[in-house]
Amino acid sequence: MAEGAAFTERELDIMSVLWREGSATVAEVRDGLSDGVVYTTVLKMLQILEEKGMVRHEQEGRAYRYFPIVEPSEAAGHALARIVDKIFHGSAELTLARLVSGRKLQPDEVVRMKALLDEARSEGDES
Repeated sequence: MAEGAAFTERELDIMSVLWREGSATVAEVRDGLSDGVVYTTVLKMLQILEEKGMVRHEQEGRAYRYFPIVEPSEAAGHALARIVDKIFHGSAELTLARLVSGRKLQPDEVVRMKALLDEARSEGDES
């Protein structure tokens, strides 16, 4: 994903369909969206995503089939970094507190989270 590139809410909706399905035509993306957006809007958004280098297309009969280029994990990392910077002013502690507050965590989730925190601390000690 290009440095500084970010998805709008509608782009993320469309990418979610592509990630879930692996690929889709404009009509299939439209069907995968929950709010009845019109065909031409979906087409334009896919063209914008292609210009941004987020998707590519291949001819399939009379239609184009769109494929995601950007992986969900890459988009998630970028989106989360923006949230941490903009909402939590760069604080990992405040971000984590918000993520876990009010949620019932399974014991194995807590163990994995502690391991991630220990690993992050060790990496910080080595710097």
